Amino acid sequence: MTDQSELKTIGLTPAIYCSDQPLFHVTRGVPLGDALSMASDFLFLAKKLNEDAAYATDTDRHSWAAHYLTAMSKAVVDDAVKMLTRDRTSTSTAKQTSAEKSEA
Repeated sequence: MTDQSELKTIGLTPAIYCSDQPLFHVTRGVPLGDALSMASDFLFLAKKLNEDAAYATDTDRHSWAAHYLTAMSKAVVDDAVKMLTRDRTSTSTAKQTSAEKSEA
């Protein structure tokens, strides 16, 4: 099993699209604990901005800021999930391929 301190983002997850192309990506090689901590901070700020947006009827700036923070947080979490499940996915794919070969 991999030591948790060695787990890092894999950098495959895009965030925030512009003209059907990802404008940003999660950076590869960031320690997973640090990346998830940052996602947690983003989500905390998004929550506070949404609370402000509920009371500020004259502008939507709070809502848009919360939207972008949430999109970035989701990308970080998705990248972490890809990292954490990649061994499981490759193992199950190898088992499936092996089973298909033995049936043939």
